[in-house]
Amino acid sequence: MKPSRYVEGLPAYYFEDLEIGMFGEYDRHIGQPEVASFAELSGDYNPLHFSKEFATTTVFGEPIVHGMLTASLISTVIGSHMPGPGCIYVRQELRFKAPVKAGDYVTARATVEALDPEKKRVTFNTTCMVGDIVVVEGKAVIQVPSRLPLAAE
Repeated sequence: MKPSRYVEGLPAYYFEDLEIGMFGEYDRHIGQPEVASFAELSGDYNPLHFSKEFATTTVFGEPIVHGMLTASLISTVIGSHMPGPGCIYVRQELRFKAPVKAGDYVTARATVEALDPEKKRVTFNTTCMVGDIVVVEGKAVIQVPSRLPLAAE
């Protein structure tokens, strides 16, 4: 299904446009510059992300990408692709399944799992993958703009 509207060039779906099984995706190469930028923005300078010497002492054996940098790609899918501009995060749960390394390509995906017409909320299954490996999985609950007013509470 095509988006019903566009907001500043980005696709945007109303709640009424969404159906179970619809999904959006976003692919991103995460290199060392992205890791450094995320550290600067978040203040997370854990040597696990930067020091080969330190990382060899961990279960990973080498530096890994911040888990939250990887998970943030889910926000990109939801806010910029499906359902798009105007939606509001209510909740996100995450399970980190495998590490991402600088140089990996990550595909974030959000798939409509359930619709709550009274509250105009959508539950999404969310994943991030490197190739065929699931590195992050979870669920998100999103408030989605509607053509119709919210039901009185």
